[in-house]
Amino acid sequence: MAKIAVELERAVAQRAATGGPGSLTSRLLGQGDGWHVADVVCTCGPQDRRFEEQHPFFTIAVVVAGTFQYRGSLNGPGLAEELMTPGSLLLGNAGQSFECGHEHGLGDRCLSFRYSRDYFERVAADAGISPSQRNFPRLRLPPLEHLSPVIARACAGLVRASQLRWEELSVRLADAAVKRVHGLSASVSPVPPSTVARVTRTVRMIERQADSELPLESLSREAGLSPYHFLRAFARLTGVTPHQYVRRMRLREAAVRLVSEKEKVLDVALDCGFGDVSNFNRAFRSEFGSNPRSWKASLDRLEAAPLQ
Repeated sequence: MAKIAVELERAVAQRAATGGPGSLTSRLLGQGDGWHVADVVCTCGPQDRRFEEQHPFFTIAVVVAGTFQYRGSLNGPGLAEELMTPGSLLLGNAGQSFECGHEHGLGDRCLSFRYSRDYFERVAADAGISPSQRNFPRLRLPPLEHLSPVIARACAGLVRASQLRWEELSVRLADAAVKRVHGLSASVSPVPPSTVARVTRTVRMIERQADSELPLESLSREAGLSPYHFLRAFARLTGVTPHQYVRRMRLREAAVRLVSEKEKVLDVALDCGFGDVSNFNRAFRSEFGSNPRSWKASLDRLEAAPLQ
């Protein structure tokens, strides 16, 4: 999304100007007893080596710009690896070792939600998850329709001037993630690095040109793969088809603009790549469960209500 991606672009440009190594900056957005939310910008690239880290808390990070590879240990032997793209959720268990790499692109920006063990287990219990299933069984949730409303609210929080209720959002995000993650099968066989690089290149092109015509033929040509092989590789690495990915990115951009700028719904629809407002309204309602005006009004009411 344009307003969100610009902060990453500035950080990357500043790194290029100074000639220094890649780095990670974190801006605290909200915190409380057992939870913590931060805006994290990373300027690492292909020349920066990976290094092993450990999640000190349960972590759910919303990828809002850029791409990177996320490798971590799960319950079984060995390591799993996922391609993280805008709209996907990075999942981390407390004490889990992991690595992040940028072999195929420069920089990323995430909204990082961290939860203490007690806090997270209370949310999981309230969501109906049994104690034996409260660790995440996978590293990522793809940009799924079920998660779109809470992800769009998180993105809106980065650009909206008024204060967002970050604790409320952190609970909603954890609830949605733990309910959804157990409904998906574990990751399957790894994809060759050359294919990861090709799909990553295409994802970054989509991020730059999300409001343009992006037929399968042009996307597969950018990746240097046949449409058939590109379609399979893209869905394997991102968790959704190219059409679903582009549509969902456009809708997130529209949802953020509706609550952060004073624009007509028609103008937002056309600027975000929708041919007419009726198609946009149908797609928006399907994705977020309300029409564009109701969506904006609901966030206005939430943020205008007095804190309890």
